[in-house]
Amino acid sequence: MRSPFRSAAAACPSGRRGLFTLLQCLPFVIALLVVAIELSPAHFLYTGPLLTATPALAAVTMGPKGTLAAAALALLVSITTATYNQAWGSQQVYTNLLALSLVSLAGITMSSAAHTRRQNELDQVRRIAEAAQTVLLRPVPARLGPIRAASMYLAAETGAQIGGDLYEAVQTRYGVRLIVGDVRGKGLPAVRSAAAVLGAFREAVHYEDELAEVMDHCAAALRRESAGPDPGGHVPHAEGFVTALLAQVPDTCVIELVNRGHPPPLLLRQGKVHALMPSAPQPPLGLEDLVTGPHDTAESYPFAPGDRLLLHTDGVIEARNPRNEFFDLPEAMGTVQAPTPPEFLTQLHRALIHHTHGHLADDAAMLLIERLDTDHHGPAST
Repeated sequence: MRSPFRSAAAACPSGRRGLFTLLQCLPFVIALLVVAIELSPAHFLYTGPLLTATPALAAVTMGPKGTLAAAALALLVSITTATYNQAWGSQQVYTNLLALSLVSLAGITMSSAAHTRRQNELDQVRRIAEAAQTVLLRPVPARLGPIRAASMYLAAETGAQIGGDLYEAVQTRYGVRLIVGDVRGKGLPAVRSAAAVLGAFREAVHYEDELAEVMDHCAAALRRESAGPDPGGHVPHAEGFVTALLAQVPDTCVIELVNRGHPPPLLLRQGKVHALMPSAPQPPLGLEDLVTGPHDTAESYPFAPGDRLLLHTDGVIEARNPRNEFFDLPEAMGTVQAPTPPEFLTQLHRALIHHTHGHLADDAAMLLIERLDTDHHGPAST
């Protein structure tokens, strides 16, 4: 899902963006208007104040480079029109040039200071996002009991760190338990929903015998989060939900899954990729009331030594190239040759970026696990 740290232009409604663009063009429009007046029979009109206002207006709506361009254009227009009208030598021309130079200098200085202040604020937001990421989306340990693991989070927004995608892997007395999920929506409400689900998962995995009970705790946490107002006093959107997939890897060569509306994980075995589809579709977290019948039934699949399982969010499989073609994740997995899970994800990342030409439309998360031989079992590394 989209990151909450969006640019101001992207967050504005289209009408406001159009007005902002118009204001940015206004200094150059004024300069052209002055040229038209000075080169016409109406050149007797006094246009000095209009031209002097050009860099001042640019400083309000543009950065230092834009302000410098507007100031340079205003000076060029002033010199050109004075030459055309043979006005050199008059006190008015020199007064206009002096006023224009002073206003331009002040505008560039103010614009540079504002740009520096905005950059410092943006850097602070990024530092906060990085700190939040270490709490919300921690890198999974490289070794967890009978598996090796690796994780990767890809933000659609440049400079963004976190969004509505979530994942976690925890070693428990029941085996290794994992979750991957995707929150519908974007912004801070999506982050809060992701944090609620992850918090419930991290607690319940250690004392609930059944994987389905862990999922129930995640669903209950999401309901509590959605029931009350957010810190700003706004009631969350009633249609919010989270797709989630839970997995459990015990000591035996199987894997148990509970899938609540999430894309099925992909099993790579001897170069062939298989989607572990649930026997019956289950509703996402938050939409339990719309579907009758039992929920959260765990299903078992063979998971032998050497097998690799990729849990991912829809930002991966829905990534498109300029021809509007989806990324073929199973095919990409089948062609990757990597000895370790981190290298495997790195190659998948490269294939995804190559397919999209570096432009992801949605955040994407991937969690890869590899089953080890029984003889390789030992203390888990973190």
